[in-house]
Amino acid sequence: MSRSGPRRGIFDGLPIPAEKSYLKEGLSRIDESWAAARFDSLPHVVHILTSKDREGEIQFLKEQSDLIEDVVDEVVHAYHHGFNKAIQNYSQILRLFSESADSITGLKGEMEEAKKLLGRKNKHLGQLWYRSLTLRHVLSLLDQVEDVAKVPARIENLMAEKQLYAAVQLHVQSVLILEREGLQAVGALQDVRSDLTKLRGVLFYKILEELHGHLYNNGEYSSATLSMVDSEEVPTSTAAGRLVNSMQPLSRRIRSMKGDNHIGGPVDGFPKVSSVDGGSSFDGPDDNSLDMSESDGHTRKDSKSFSREIPIFLSCATPDEFLESMIKADAPLNVKYLRTLVQCLSMLGKVAAAGAVICQRVRPTIHDVITSKIKAYSEEASKSSIDKAAKTSDVLHSNGPIPRFQMLKQKTKSGASVMAAQLVVSPISPAMAPTGDAQRAATQLLKSIFECLVEILENHIIVGELLEQKSTSEVDNVNTPHIANGDASWNPDSESSQATGGFSVAFSLSVVQSECQQLLCEILRATPEAATADAAVQTARLANKDPVKEKRDGSEGLSFAFRITDAATPVPNEGQGWRRNSNVPQEGYGTASVIPDQGIFLAASVYRPVFEFMNKIGLMLPQKYSQLGSDGLLAFVNNFLKEHFLPTIFVDYRKCVQQAISSPAAFRPRVHATSAYSSSVELGRPVLQGLLAVDIIAKEVLGWVQLMPNYATELVEYVRTFLERAHERCRASYMEAVLEKQSYILLSRNDVESLMRLEPANISLQNSTSEHDNNVTDAEAVEVEIELSDLLLDMCPIKQENLIHDDQKLILLASLSNSLEYLADSVERLGESFISPPTTSESINHSYGRHARSSSAIPKGLASLANEYRRLAIDCVRVLRLEMQLEAIYHMQEMTKREYVEDQDAEDPDDFIISLTTQIARRDEEMAPYITESKRNYVFGGISSVAANASIKALAQMKSINLLGVQQICRNSIALEQALAAIPSIDSEAVQQRLDRVRTFYELLNLPFESLLGFIAEQEYLFSAKEYLSVLKVNVPGREIPVDAERRISQILGH
Repeated sequence: MSRSGPRRGIFDGLPIPAEKSYLKEGLSRIDESWAAARFDSLPHVVHILTSKDREGEIQFLKEQSDLIEDVVDEVVHAYHHGFNKAIQNYSQILRLFSESADSITGLKGEMEEAKKLLGRKNKHLGQLWYRSLTLRHVLSLLDQVEDVAKVPARIENLMAEKQLYAAVQLHVQSVLILEREGLQAVGALQDVRSDLTKLRGVLFYKILEELHGHLYNNGEYSSATLSMVDSEEVPTSTAAGRLVNSMQPLSRRIRSMKGDNHIGGPVDGFPKVSSVDGGSSFDGPDDNSLDMSESDGHTRKDSKSFSREIPIFLSCATPDEFLESMIKADAPLNVKYLRTLVQCLSMLGKVAAAGAVICQRVRPTIHDVITSKIKAYSEEASKSSIDKAAKTSDVLHSNGPIPRFQMLKQKTKSGASVMAAQLVVSPISPAMAPTGDAQRAATQLLKSIFECLVEILENHIIVGELLEQKSTSEVDNVNTPHIANGDASWNPDSESSQATGGFSVAFSLSVVQSECQQLLCEILRATPEAATADAAVQTARLANKDPVKEKRDGSEGLSFAFRITDAATPVPNEGQGWRRNSNVPQEGYGTASVIPDQGIFLAASVYRPVFEFMNKIGLMLPQKYSQLGSDGLLAFVNNFLKEHFLPTIFVDYRKCVQQAISSPAAFRPRVHATSAYSSSVELGRPVLQGLLAVDIIAKEVLGWVQLMPNYATELVEYVRTFLERAHERCRASYMEAVLEKQSYILLSRNDVESLMRLEPANISLQNSTSEHDNNVTDAEAVEVEIELSDLLLDMCPIKQENLIHDDQKLILLASLSNSLEYLADSVERLGESFISPPTTSESINHSYGRHARSSSAIPKGLASLANEYRRLAIDCVRVLRLEMQLEAIYHMQEMTKREYVEDQDAEDPDDFIISLTTQIARRDEEMAPYITESKRNYVFGGISSVAANASIKALAQMKSINLLGVQQICRNSIALEQALAAIPSIDSEAVQQRLDRVRTFYELLNLPFESLLGFIAEQEYLFSAKEYLSVLKVNVPGREIPVDAERRISQILGH
């Protein structure tokens, strides 16, 4: 056994004082085996017996035993006081238990005695208790009689203070009190009963008037009134169904009581309006877990607009479940007031009666609302016109007189008025044009009316759903009892309208659409036979339709047959179009005061307001009424546009196009054209009247797209048809000018057309076409020019009848090219307007309709037409270039018919040169106003190369020539160079270079043979070998030519 070891932790914590620390050290040397729970002494005995120092081991054990006894003494000394306290407490507890047992035994005895006493007096106590109850009931009845007698006066006071809900609460409670068994026989209360009966009717009509006023935003708490009174904006939800559902923050206890819910929780038959993402408006079971989402999908963050305080019209009401829900509801004040009024009707049992009265008033009230809006708009417009007139008058007095109709009489430099041209070619007046005053007035008027009707419909949807909800309630609420009125059962298939007196969301929507349809018909001067003859029957039929059936049968809707009246502003000097009958009496809504010019062409300005109006209605309608938003008014407008407006547009504008291009003056160049070309029509660009009219018509037709983008495809197809017809007419005019002419025959040849494409001058035409094949070097360009010139010279002799000798036809070709280019640019700009992305109001896609543009198909058709116009314009210019080149060849071929052996030096060039230069100057002056500078260079720039080549080749056909003859030919080239250089746009350096070559060539005839050989050696490639040899063949008096001259020249050229 080891006598020492590491410190053990088993003896730690013993209460050993610090001065006896040796005890801790001794304990640390004691092995823990001595403290084992099951101590085995055998190992220790064996250890001592086998030890060498047995006495020492025994002595060590004794020392440990003494140490432990000392430790025990210390422990006992330390815990002695605690042991004594514990023993004392235990004794005290035993004593208390003994006393409690004695007390319980005594209490049991006393309770037995009390039981015996109560048993003997039970009957007497019961009689006393019953008497006290009777007396209390009598006192309560007396108090109630006293209170009920004051009820009529209190109700009248509450009505005067517009505390209608509190008045209805008091009335319902008083009626129930009077129906109690104890008060029915009280004769003094008969007058009170009679007064309450009268007050019930008074309350009903008072509530009904308030409801009627707030339905049409004329009440004290309507949104329009609140926005005028309060400086803060009162937001309204775009979906009225969510507003109604937002009035349902029920507690868990109330939602568990399905039959006692009087405030319209989500019971069967009441629509749950889905949120934008398709989920329910209620995301969870909590009271305020409402998804107040806007139509664009963003969560409403502005919750400060909704007050959680008690509304002022409920300040005197008795607290109940409805009042609690109104406080918790996140809804505008006007919605809360509508909710309160419907609750009052439900408590009075007057839901069906109220619905019937509302139904009777809907149509005339909507009619009055529309009429009043039109009158207000008319007064506002007249005031603004007076203000504008006053400002104009001030300007007149300050700046002098302003010419009347300044815009109409503003002339361009060419003497043509664009506005006058528009008046002539358009089938409608400027006011009825897409951007006219009548279109703008109709759009603004309808937008203001529809904005008002949207707010009214929002109120109708709220009230309609609430009335339907009240009519479907099967069990009266405990806190707000109802007065029974008819059978409580409700059949949704056959009695839905009867339960609400015929009033429903479908009824209101059908009436509003019917009135709006009548308004549109007055504006369009269209008579809807089905609407005027049977409007009331159709409205009733739509109102009584089951919403579920409406979903299944989408064909049911507002369908009308039209009889279009002759109604549009007459156009001066025009025999077609719509004309407004001045004898038609102004009746209906009085829109003529705002829109004096009415007729079918206003259908375009009607489309967008109706589209936006129906989209807003579609967002407001609950899910089960969604089909109502896709039919009716929008379908009426779409059918009208398809069946009447678009065909009229096509027919009228087609007639205008036909008249514009078939008129004798349509393709007649302007006589008083300006002297210089201008790129703008307003500054004098002489566009042909026929094509200018076609351009104005195309722009005007496409202007309708801005008003009704959904029909862009049809309108662009019309424009394409008009432009194709104009292109055919331009092609016919072109063919009439060039038919059977040498220039047109040459241009029809593929080799000539290919060479003209490769000419350097063709670069001036590449800005307006897709031809980009002029990537040729200078050497190749010279070869192309010579090859084309040789090809033209091969046509000799050229007869005058094969040329266009009428200058007017040449001017027509120039003007036609310019006009075609102008129209092509305009068509391209029109096409680019469709490539650009649509605006925000046009890209909105709703489930009830779409503004759509086919941005890929529309520009493709217009771009192809623009290319066709440009190709024809280029053909006109190319014919002019060929014609001038052939004209030059026609005059230059006179060189081969005479001998240049002159006796005296002439001062003037040859007559054919004078004739050619005169013709060039005259034609340039006549064409200058019709083509650009670059195209003038293209038309006249080819003369120099052809004339130079013809002059050089003419030497081969001459027999003899003298020095004076050479001078005459040089004089001819100088005269031609001066004539061409006089054209401002022509490349004078190129002309001089080509004609200098002619003079250099003919001056070789004056050189001796040896000098000629030296020149050929230095300028080997300036002329061809054939041209050098032709210099030797002609007879020049006084010049000696060796016999081997041709061989020697051939040797030089052969190296």
